[in-house]
Amino acid sequence: MEYGILGLIILVLDIYAIVKTLGSGASTGAKILWTLGILIFPVIGFVVWLFAGPRGSAQTI
Repeated sequence: MEYGILGLIILVLDIYAIVKTLGSGASTGAKILWTLGILIFPVIGFVVWLFAGPRGSAQTI
């Protein structure tokens, strides 16, 4: 039972990371690479994305 809940949490976090990546201002190639990394390595990919992933499309003036 515990593994099912843990798996569900990881799935939700990965979906969140992919949605944020696709909505970021990064290039198309970077979005594809980040998405593949998150899908292939769900836990490690999320942690790396959390610290080094593309940020939102914040505009500087």
